[in-house]
Amino acid sequence: QVQLVESGGGSVQAGGSLRLSCTASEYPYTLNCMGWFRQAPGKEREGVATVCTTRGSIYYADSVKGRFTISHDNLKKQVYLQMNSLKPEDTAMYYCVAVKTGNPWYQTALWNYWGQGTQVTVSS
Repeated sequence: QVQLVESGGGSVQAGGSLRLSCTASEYPYTLNCMGWFRQAPGKEREGVATVCTTRGSIYYADSVKGRFTISHDNLKKQVYLQMNSLKPEDTAMYYCVAVKTGNPWYQTALWNYWGQGTQVTVSS
């Protein structure tokens, strides 16, 4: 069973930055893709950014392109989400996700493993 532990959430003013980290219990090469989803109050979970070892594919939601950057460090078993130019609409619980096969991107139900989440709050 893969365990994912997030850290780095918090409160920031609009225009600020935060960096989220996720540590995977398994060596990342056993996980084909890892990434980040988020869920704001009253809204469905949505994909934010994902990275896959297959072809090094990286996907971003249109709403975060140019502001967020996903990266990973296989030796540390970690994936990161650098969030710049944060907006109040980025306020949400952010979840680290992982899957061993396939490349689900935005398809929430196809991600097998989820972290507990870390809260990001952006004030105007």
